[in-house]
Amino acid sequence: MVDEPLITGNQTFHSITDTVSKIAERKTTVTWLALIGMALSLVLVLLGSIGYLVWEGIGVWGLNIPVAWGWAIVNFVFWVGIGHAGTLISAILHLFRQQWRTSINRFAEAMTLFAVICALIFPGIHVGRIWVAYWLFPVPNQMQMWPQFRSPLLWDVFAVSVYFTVSLMFWYVGLIPDLATLRDRAKTKVRKIVLGIASLGWRGGNRQWINYERAYLVLAGLSTPLVLSVHSVVSTDFAVSMVPGWHTTIFPPYFVAGAIFSGFAMVMTLGIIVRKIFKLEHIITLNHLEKMNKIMLLTGMMVGYAYSCEFFIAWYSGNTYEAFTFVNRAFGPYAWAYWIMVSCNVLVPQIFWFKKIRRNVAVMFVATIFINIGMWFERFVIVMSLARDFLPSSWDYYSPTIWDVATFVGSFGLFFTLFLLFIRFFPIIAMAEVKGVLPQADPHHGGKH
Repeated sequence: MVDEPLITGNQTFHSITDTVSKIAERKTTVTWLALIGMALSLVLVLLGSIGYLVWEGIGVWGLNIPVAWGWAIVNFVFWVGIGHAGTLISAILHLFRQQWRTSINRFAEAMTLFAVICALIFPGIHVGRIWVAYWLFPVPNQMQMWPQFRSPLLWDVFAVSVYFTVSLMFWYVGLIPDLATLRDRAKTKVRKIVLGIASLGWRGGNRQWINYERAYLVLAGLSTPLVLSVHSVVSTDFAVSMVPGWHTTIFPPYFVAGAIFSGFAMVMTLGIIVRKIFKLEHIITLNHLEKMNKIMLLTGMMVGYAYSCEFFIAWYSGNTYEAFTFVNRAFGPYAWAYWIMVSCNVLVPQIFWFKKIRRNVAVMFVATIFINIGMWFERFVIVMSLARDFLPSSWDYYSPTIWDVATFVGSFGLFFTLFLLFIRFFPIIAMAEVKGVLPQADPHHGGKH
């Protein structure tokens, strides 16, 4: 059976370069200005809500006595999860020599960086006294206190900062040949100088390509364990506690599968929009989208399996508090959130069993939005285990305030601002890698094998 071609049409090296480069080279459009304006207005909402939080204190949020963690930790885990698909697409699929990743890896990597930036906001602001947040880092301070290395919050600082650093290096190294292409096409001296510095003097020589590929492979090798470790560390924020519904060993693999699931859904959402606006259907083809739908189907089933395992473990353990927690999730005051989660994360991906739907762009676009809604509710349902813990006398119902909502909506403004700046000034497709999968790149092309 012959595989379908990844890149459709009679594409040449020049046509790929011209198509992608023109997106970054063209003049700023009114549409882009309108979109960046809307995104920046949401950033102002974010800054305003954080400013009011610092001025008044975290009492402006909906936190109460049992629910000490609210939307801040939900949003943190949500954004870290969104950032997982980019590294997986770039690093793991590169190590497995999956050529279909080349059309989508560039903006997926960028999405990873922007999602992690959004995620890092929330641990910083939910600690309360933001002005002493530097105590989290292992440096002496005026109180002669050292960080508590048994604190999961400190594990997050190390895990997420290392993940961001390696992902940034991986993204930048992959950009170097394409920045050099933009430099050679630049028509103004300033643009040529800026891109010349950014491309680190790349000339495309044989030795440069050898060193580039080695560096890219090493960074892929470093990034791969980080995909698994980062969200495992985030999950231990919950798992090391004694709260019913949290204290379980299933959390690390469960969180990793969920992160890849939600991350791929966000890549799909943005990828569908980008390929439509910039007319990249011949580069980001239905074959690419179908493969990503299959991965979402797989990870969605893994997440559904984790949901059922949690109920089984709660019953099999004989722990009264665990059993109550999971019955309460399904039928208690937050049952509405639980069933939204199950509907979006377990039922919606099942449509991808059918090839016609896997190749229907409109259906998959709507499905990815529902999946991300469901994955946010998954984190919300987990955190709301706090609302009913061991003592019925301390039970309470958590409701977000306008400041919780404003901070979350504002984080989307920051994400889309960064993404819009990226697609305006950088090549959104990895030109050098896409050219490498064209038939012309095969040394045997056109000759006898």
